[in-house]
Amino acid sequence: MQCGVDHFAVANVYEAAEIRHMGEGWPILILGPLLPEEDRYLIDYDLIGTVSTVDEAKRLSRIGAEKGAEIQIHLKIDTGMGRLGVWYQDAVQMIETIKRFPQLTLKGIYTHFSSADSDPKFTQLQRERFLNLLKKINTKSLMIHADNSASLGLLSQESPFNAVRVGLLQLGIQPYPDSMLGHVKVEPVFSFHTRIGLVKDLPKGSYISYGRSFCLKRDSKIAVLTAGYADGIPIALSNLGSVLINGQLCPIIGRITMDQTIVDVTDLENTPSSGDHVTLIGKEKDVEITTSEFSKKAGSIPWETLCSVTKRVERIYIGPREI
Repeated sequence: MQCGVDHFAVANVYEAAEIRHMGEGWPILILGPLLPEEDRYLIDYDLIGTVSTVDEAKRLSRIGAEKGAEIQIHLKIDTGMGRLGVWYQDAVQMIETIKRFPQLTLKGIYTHFSSADSDPKFTQLQRERFLNLLKKINTKSLMIHADNSASLGLLSQESPFNAVRVGLLQLGIQPYPDSMLGHVKVEPVFSFHTRIGLVKDLPKGSYISYGRSFCLKRDSKIAVLTAGYADGIPIALSNLGSVLINGQLCPIIGRITMDQTIVDVTDLENTPSSGDHVTLIGKEKDVEITTSEFSKKAGSIPWETLCSVTKRVERIYIGPREI
């Protein structure tokens, strides 16, 4: 691919199908559990499934036998996340069970850390549980992975891991500050923008938006932006967040609505006009609103911010920057 990716890990078969439609040959691992009616897509789209239970293994083996096809899988190990995965103490027996299904080929084994961004001690315990398991099995030719952007600081050079599920870093967003890469210089590849729909004057004492949660303390000039929570601007930023217009911060006032957001532009050096560009996340001149700052102010996390930008927001791919 253009960006040099040779392996993908996605949430579900629908994301995998979008990638597969772009081309053949790339290994695509589905990290989430499959619904029974989705099992056949592993064969139809040449995908790799994640298995956590014997029931899943039986289902995939059965569909493989029906279609006369081999199904590649990764085994997920629960080392303390309490979500997907076979419990680490039962994993050896699970691997032996998988071997009894000729239609299944184990291609990888992995775990996931619950608190890599906040609890290095528990993360290390999870890692030790996983490493102790790996000593009990034949890991030859297996892809072994556990780390994400936040937990790379605990990765030893002597470890058997041969893959990393990099998340925020690939988008140019730093993981939590105390991680090894928490202060590395990154260049964001994501920005979020809208435009001004109209600009108008309102007198002191006017209330703004639903619920009258903001009252103007002076005669003001406001701008109504053509995006709201239906586009991915969190309603939690009402009366808290800011946007960039002409390189200056403008506060969000009043409750963010479904399709519009209101900002105070009284203090701008030059009065903006309908159609002017507005930055919600990104940089203008020397002022920047990062994804992390945007998320923190909304009481959220960068992942939720990224996933909350809805489909009605146009995506524009600019391409790699020449260095």
